[in-house]
Amino acid sequence: MADAKAWWQAHRPTTRRLVQLYAALLQNAHLRGFAEGEIYTGPLKSVCTPGLNCYSCPGAVAACPLGALQNAISASASRPAFYVVGTLLLFGLLLGRVVCGWLCPFGLIQELLFKAPTPKLRKGRVTRALSWVKYALLAVFVVILPLSWGLRQQPFPAFCKYICPAGTLEGAVGLLAHPVNADKFSMLGLLFTNKFVILALVLGACVFVYRAFCRFLCPLGALYGLFARVALLGVRVDADACTGCGACTRACPMDIRRVGDHECIHCGHCMDVCPEKAITLKAGRITLKGPELPAQTGRRAV
Repeated sequence: MADAKAWWQAHRPTTRRLVQLYAALLQNAHLRGFAEGEIYTGPLKSVCTPGLNCYSCPGAVAACPLGALQNAISASASRPAFYVVGTLLLFGLLLGRVVCGWLCPFGLIQELLFKAPTPKLRKGRVTRALSWVKYALLAVFVVILPLSWGLRQQPFPAFCKYICPAGTLEGAVGLLAHPVNADKFSMLGLLFTNKFVILALVLGACVFVYRAFCRFLCPLGALYGLFARVALLGVRVDADACTGCGACTRACPMDIRRVGDHECIHCGHCMDVCPEKAITLKAGRITLKGPELPAQTGRRAV
């Protein structure tokens, strides 16, 4: 009994992991879609979820904010994108990259893959430099290309069409896995092959690199990162208690330079390793969460 209790204490899910699971289930609550191999098209699909969750996933009950933004930008020449832009501004101002660390289904998939018992690539100058690629993808594939095609009155969600591995996994693979869609295999071509290769490379990278897609390629994370300084919710450092030991940034699996910067996903790992307990998760001045583990271990964060 004592051994079982010790095992549970060592392996029980953290608060963040439970929230991630609940968020993924809520965003994919259309279980009938998985059973019947079809997409939900009800009224909720006009609403955006905060995390990266493909519109075409059989279980998706709402729209992906990244896809909605691209479509809105494409249509901006004839119809202002007030709703989508306003929704993303709301998510950014309230949550910022807390969405990435707590609410994104594809982020959860990446973290579970990273648990595979393989050698891991340590973060460093190379990974920190690669983390800027997602900002280039945001500018080119989410803004410039959709806008340029939109001026010709042609919708063009470039990132969804050519790159998005979440869409390939949740949407294409999710639908093709059901026998009722077997006839659609004949419609697949080079575009799907290229996207499937990208998906395989991304999922493979996530086994060896912590949240590889999130860190290097996700335009939605880049967008939320722009709100790092102003987002209401996030981890905060008590300047009076902090001794500047650097334990937080050394232990962080992301490419942060300081707690709460544009690369921080507010996972709370830094709270568990801080010897001074100077870091908490806050909403404004309200403290929502402190360390879950003794500062000496900080083990279950990823």
